[in-house]
Amino acid sequence: MKFYSILALFIFFSNGYSQDLNTPVITAYQKGDFFLTWGYNWSWYSNSDIKFKGNHYKFELKSVKAADRPTRFNLENYFHPSNLTTPQYNFRMGYFVNDRYSISLGIDHMKYIAIPDQSVVIYGEIQNAGTLYDGVYNGETIVLEEGFLEFEHTDGLNYINTELRRADHLLVLHEKIKLHTLIGVGLGAIYPRTNAVVLNNARYDQFNVAGYGLHGLFGIGFTFFKNLRIQTELKGGYINLPKVRTTSSTSDSASHSFFFGQYNFSIGGTFNIL
Repeated sequence: MKFYSILALFIFFSNGYSQDLNTPVITAYQKGDFFLTWGYNWSWYSNSDIKFKGNHYKFELKSVKAADRPTRFNLENYFHPSNLTTPQYNFRMGYFVNDRYSISLGIDHMKYIAIPDQSVVIYGEIQNAGTLYDGVYNGETIVLEEGFLEFEHTDGLNYINTELRRADHLLVLHEKIKLHTLIGVGLGAIYPRTNAVVLNNARYDQFNVAGYGLHGLFGIGFTFFKNLRIQTELKGGYINLPKVRTTSSTSDSASHSFFFGQYNFSIGGTFNIL
């Protein structure tokens, strides 16, 4: 009798365990899911040392402060077709290689402005430039003002990057609404359109490949009815720009590196192509 009782318990627990093994695992996405997202960002930058060189000058500005420039929100600025790429936007498309991992390509259109009228320390020299700023500098203070320097990546600090991401299901809020987490890493090229006026040179604002970036991210996402996605992310990373064009002459350039942080919000769609 004791033997049959033990056997019955064994069968009961074995059946329960088997059912657990057969219970499908809930995932945020599935292998073969393709997605597109569009959104907007707000960014922050560490201070950076910026070096400028040309035929008549070679100097370094220490601990230059910078900020982003979000576009004022209204329907015209954000939703008129001709203005879609004016604000600080994010676009991404990607593919899930399995139920959790995706690879993607995107662009983070940020804006970087060296804050005007700030006082910074300068080292180096400006010779025969025909300006009031000609001279040798060894730790003096100078103001970033019109006539000396205007420097910004406003159209923009374009970070074209690839990412590897992992999405993990967190909970089901409703039968058709799922919440998931996102983590990822990425790298890519920086393709800015730098708006610069250095000394008495003409304004220059053309695109050029200026450097590279690296970043990591964490985000929270919602999926609605399998195809609609809404997500918000925090990104942090490092940007190195060794060759920024500042005038029409290839002998003039700037270089700097800095850390950045970014918050973004985006919406998009997902569909399976398998």
